[in-house]
Amino acid sequence: MPKLIIQIPCFNESQTIATTLAELPRHIDGVDEVVVLLIDDGSSDDTARVGLEAGADIVVQHPSNRGLAKAYITGIQTALGLGADIIVNTDADNQYPGHYIPELIKPILEHRADIVIGDRQVIKNIYFSPIKRMLEALGSWFMRIVSGTDAPDAPSGFRAYSRYSALHLQVFNRYSYTLETLGQAGKQHMKLAHLPIVTNPSTRPSRLHKGIMNFIWRQSGTIIRSYVLYQPLKTFILLSVPFLLSSAILIGRFLYFYFTNQSGVGRYIQSVSIGGTLGIFGLILVTMGLIGDAISTNRQTMEEIIVQQRDSIRIDETSETLHGCKLLRRAKE
Repeated sequence: MPKLIIQIPCFNESQTIATTLAELPRHIDGVDEVVVLLIDDGSSDDTARVGLEAGADIVVQHPSNRGLAKAYITGIQTALGLGADIIVNTDADNQYPGHYIPELIKPILEHRADIVIGDRQVIKNIYFSPIKRMLEALGSWFMRIVSGTDAPDAPSGFRAYSRYSALHLQVFNRYSYTLETLGQAGKQHMKLAHLPIVTNPSTRPSRLHKGIMNFIWRQSGTIIRSYVLYQPLKTFILLSVPFLLSSAILIGRFLYFYFTNQSGVGRYIQSVSIGGTLGIFGLILVTMGLIGDAISTNRQTMEEIIVQQRDSIRIDETSETLHGCKLLRRAKE
């Protein structure tokens, strides 16, 4: 039977981590072993110690704070090295109730999905402010268009991954992993499923952003960057269209008056100058798209190499470090 690893990125969560761990199921039908993995992202408090005492099996410690996205990827790499067949990612602040985990992994156990996302039902979520409900719903709608998926709650961090999907995940920004990995899932045509959940009340303000405007700025930047990264040719061709169209209109204007032998055609010569400049700029954008597409093809080859390397890494009982991170284990009873 498969091995499940529940990974929890943490940063100064000593006040809530014990409550979060207490809700996690340790025995699930259809699963051979459940391992709880904490990723301590350079905490200055006793998160690691409290986590181990509260039931975490393994703690990976970053020497300094590297951000949520880096902690998430460290967790994925560690879980794969520990031989995970299924990986569940949840938050340390106990936003996501642990009792949903058996339902969350069920579509993967039944081979109906590669990734399952916990849908917080943002429009009906009583713990979200009205403006947050609107922004979360709008962002999810826009992300569905960009990623080509049907994710009702794109920013949700409560997710289950099959080993296959986890091997292919990459994150290139430090802010968050949710939107970028969703874009990758859509690009690679992975099967997605969704589980409606009811979240717990928030225990503290979010540490990912400093207010609504900062949230919009960061999430918008992540979406745009992810789209350009995975759709460079389409992006730059779309950007070039206004310039090429304007160029064609202006040059066509000049040619019309020239070939119809209109008097004073010389005063339309500025159309050639401006149109030619716009046309050159449009062609430069198209060229950038072609170069980006070539780079994207090379990146896909590199990703396959990374997948093979990840799949070959094994962490055993004697391992004490991983990629410069310290590994701590709960003392066996």
